[in-house]
Amino acid sequence: MQLSVAEISTILGVQVQGVTTDLEQIFVQQADYDSRCVQPGSLFVAIKGEQVDGHDYVSQAMQAGARAILCERFLPELALPQLIVDNSVQALGKLAHAWRMSTQAKVIGVTGTAGKTTVKQALYRVLSLHGSTLVSPRNLNTQIGLPCSILAGSGQEAYWVLECGISHAGDMDALGQILTPDLALILNVGPGHTQGLGDLGVAHNKTRLLTHLAQGGQGVVSADYQDLVWKAVGCHLEHLTFFSAKSGVAGSNAYFAEHLGSVDATHDRYRLTLPDTSIDVTVPFKGDYGAENSIAVACVAHLLGVPNDLIKRGLEGLELPPQRFNSTKIGNWLVIDDSYNANPLSMERMLRAAATPTNFVVVLGEMRELGKESAALHKALGELLASLKPCAVFWKGEMADCVSQGYKGPITTLSTPAKFATDLDNVLGTKMKSQGGTVLFKGSRANALESFVPQFKAWLEGI
Repeated sequence: MQLSVAEISTILGVQVQGVTTDLEQIFVQQADYDSRCVQPGSLFVAIKGEQVDGHDYVSQAMQAGARAILCERFLPELALPQLIVDNSVQALGKLAHAWRMSTQAKVIGVTGTAGKTTVKQALYRVLSLHGSTLVSPRNLNTQIGLPCSILAGSGQEAYWVLECGISHAGDMDALGQILTPDLALILNVGPGHTQGLGDLGVAHNKTRLLTHLAQGGQGVVSADYQDLVWKAVGCHLEHLTFFSAKSGVAGSNAYFAEHLGSVDATHDRYRLTLPDTSIDVTVPFKGDYGAENSIAVACVAHLLGVPNDLIKRGLEGLELPPQRFNSTKIGNWLVIDDSYNANPLSMERMLRAAATPTNFVVVLGEMRELGKESAALHKALGELLASLKPCAVFWKGEMADCVSQGYKGPITTLSTPAKFATDLDNVLGTKMKSQGGTVLFKGSRANALESFVPQFKAWLEGI
């Protein structure tokens, strides 16, 4: 953004305190809420959280180059303009919405239960070949992260690709009001954050994004989830397009993908059928989830007028975000790090994508925030594991007993990364280490399974 403190004051409807001179000449280029990330020219947003109060870090933000503060109380010791509001998070959202409405860019909102960060990055890769594109970094997709992503835009881009993540009922309405997307992509739905989303269900909460489209906006929705289709149709949109990971599901003129088979350990090939043609792509995805990701990106890009050759080039040049099915070949082992997060949908698709008939090892963690459904969903995970027949199962966190009910095989409980090497020696041994195999790391954030990946790689040294 490029807004003066005076303009921000007008947008928020508040008076500036502290330094109040030359406000028309004091400009900010972005918003930051973490004092450690403040860049010169930032608006520092002081947010009072459950554990940390951002108001305690305004001095550090000023030293890092913040030019103004958005806060909830006056700080007399601070020699900066202060925009004092009742609620910093709500004010941040209001400011971001005003900036969004000033842009001529096509604004795309991406949501779904599994894979939305990967698809967001893939869509960014494709669209950036067609025009200047802003993408939300990492997974900044909440009522705090999304506005900061919006305010990082210059307003001169051709496209904005922004991720929307929800944990509680009402979250999507808050995000939708801020974003007002020209196009909303709903990739999929499945059990995830069910503890917070309430009885109306995941599909209801995800499709709330469709009710906040800009005038003339369009929804792009997977046809492979019946509840999602019903909820999307119930929004009565003028422009609604379906895509599918299989042919014959979304209608004769729709967008669909076919899985053409594996190319190597990390890439599969897909045929993407669009209304006017088809495109064959080799991408760093595997199995059914790769078909869904690829056709979702191709559908959105095609609707936005991106030529087919750029869609192909963008998808085939994709590098996956960290901890999202990142694959490393070490000797005879394929190490797959998908440890960023997990829910039942993403867990199932990554297990199926990674599974091999011999020497398949899984290092998994508890799936959090599932509420009253948690026990049944972890038992179902155990049943899935039983069908895939891994040679070893390692588990971090709670719910191991529920997984055991479905799996009915041995499960090794993990404690610390330091002890992991010993666990590997005891369970896999020297013979399997030299034989090779495939190992998948996946679990909810609280399990910190990413800290176990380097230990496994170190254990393989000397093969």
